[in-house]
Amino acid sequence: MSSKEVKAALKSARDAIRNKEYKEALKHCKAVLKQEKNNYNAWVFIGLAAAELEQPDQAKGAYKKAIELEPNQLLAWQGLANLYEKPNQIDVKGDLANVYQKLLELYESGDKQKWCDVCNKLVELYHQEKKYLEVAETWQKLIRRKQEEGAEKAELHQLWKKMIQLLKDSTRNQDNKTGQLLLTAFEHALDSADTVPGEDHQNLYKDFIQCLSKFPHEVARLEKACHDMMALYPTMSYPLEVLCLHFVNSGILSEKALQCFSRLLEMDASSGPGIIGFGIKCLKEKKYKEAVTSLTEGLQKTSQCPAAWHYLAEAQMKIHDHRNAVLSCNQALEALGTPEGSNLQWKNLALQLKAEILIKIADADAAEEAIKALEQIVDARSDPVVSALRGRAYLNKGLIDQASKISQELLLSHPGLAEGHALEGFIHYSQKNYAQSEKSFLNAIERKAGTAEYHQYLGLTYWFMSDETKKDKGKALTQFLKAAKLDSYLGSAFCYLGNYYRDVAGDKSRARGCYKKAFELDETDEESGTAAVNLSVELGDMDTALSILNEVTEKARPGTAKWAWLHRGLYWLRIGQPSQAVADLQAALRADPKDSNCWESLGDAYLSRGSYSTALKSFRKATELNPGLVYSIYRAAALEQILGKYENAIATYQQILKKTENYVPALKG
Repeated sequence: MSSKEVKAALKSARDAIRNKEYKEALKHCKAVLKQEKNNYNAWVFIGLAAAELEQPDQAKGAYKKAIELEPNQLLAWQGLANLYEKPNQIDVKGDLANVYQKLLELYESGDKQKWCDVCNKLVELYHQEKKYLEVAETWQKLIRRKQEEGAEKAELHQLWKKMIQLLKDSTRNQDNKTGQLLLTAFEHALDSADTVPGEDHQNLYKDFIQCLSKFPHEVARLEKACHDMMALYPTMSYPLEVLCLHFVNSGILSEKALQCFSRLLEMDASSGPGIIGFGIKCLKEKKYKEAVTSLTEGLQKTSQCPAAWHYLAEAQMKIHDHRNAVLSCNQALEALGTPEGSNLQWKNLALQLKAEILIKIADADAAEEAIKALEQIVDARSDPVVSALRGRAYLNKGLIDQASKISQELLLSHPGLAEGHALEGFIHYSQKNYAQSEKSFLNAIERKAGTAEYHQYLGLTYWFMSDETKKDKGKALTQFLKAAKLDSYLGSAFCYLGNYYRDVAGDKSRARGCYKKAFELDETDEESGTAAVNLSVELGDMDTALSILNEVTEKARPGTAKWAWLHRGLYWLRIGQPSQAVADLQAALRADPKDSNCWESLGDAYLSRGSYSTALKSFRKATELNPGLVYSIYRAAALEQILGKYENAIATYQQILKKTENYVPALKG
């Protein structure tokens, strides 16, 4: 076949392809290749025809042969791109990207529009594959080319915005280079905006600041962006809110942070981040109740702030609201999710705080939960304070051997650590080794004098050690006073101060004040509540006694607060109000149906009211629960006599006289 015939055959192949006669085209091309096996056009036409005949492998082979022959010719590369773009082509995206890159190279100095089209396709391909760095670098090339061509500012602005859109999901798996390119795109988009200030520019600024807040190492850039936006949009609270949350999450309460919180609240008194900031300020100033109130309110508006939940838990622990403090720690951990970087530090802090609070709850279930929390702390084994907490959790669980082992290890490895000596003290105290626990708590206080709990337990050690140390003003009393001064929410310190003033000093008025304070701090402390009421009665101050009882009974759920219902019922009985006494004593019995004394008092109340049959049932119930209640047996006999059941009455009187020969009321009966 002469060169003239080769040209004619190639023309026939081209015409056949144009007429969609692909098999015919293949015949012509094969004839050419018999004569010229390295004919570029013949291989390209075979690629085209095979692709249309759904023979992708043959098509690919033909295009690759053509490329091998002429690597810088366009046709084969274009054909290969068209082939890979077909929907039935699987696992070719990597190859297609390489083809697009070659096409960009070939179009570089030629067709500008085609270069841009391929560039868009390549970016789209990278975006589908989530190759964000390649997306950013390729799109930047497009923008650079447009700049060289003298594109208008508005067109460049749209291109920078498109780049932001393409990279917006990249912050989830951020590598530093992609992040920097995204932030650069924001800065260029802001600089090229047409209307400043304006709504689009404002929204773009918000997105920029939100994006910056996801980069922990871009603190200076974030602060600058917030201040710049505030200068342009002085009535907008958004940049201030972001700045406030940044300060909250940094854990540093600087003067700059405090100014930021104040300024935000002046601008918007209902702003969540501003209220949270104020709550943290209250916490640092030891205004714990105000801190709890503000942080709770702020978190209702801005709930996804782990640091704020941690601060709330801290404030709740300070006021001994342990159950809610644990819930706040759980919220902090939930908001953190699977953390890294600075968030990992917050997770460790939340887990440690949760364990501390659970240890203060001091029951076996809470201890188990505390141990689980401590196990999740990263590098926990190397932290002696965490080890001391684990020892206390073991002790609360009753595992004294494990607690003792940790205590001994800490005293050897960290002799200067207060928590190690305190752990030893708690172990000795639990075993009533008071002389040893005194020594341990004194060692702990020497190293950390500001811990109320250490003074409280040293006071308890002296209280139970001997009568001398209990009565010695310089021992138990001094330690309870120090504990109460260091922690004004420590109800148990005030309770023991009450015990001291009542049982040792004989000062009923001062004792009553301490019990009242203890009960105000912890409304579940029945011992303090009862003592405050009893002392008020003894001091002739019925108003105080009643106000305490009324407050408890108003808040009490059915079946609870027996002591308050019982005391108030007895009070009504004493002042001749039997119907009210009946109601309160019934409420007390709902809390404890097996209290024989309460049944006896209820019998008296029914008797005073003239309800003889019901009174008789109550006295019988009392004697059924406690056969030794002579008074109830006598009252039952007297009621049988009143009700005309003389034989029963005589038998009951005789029953009493068998036990107590000279019981005068029974003899009279």
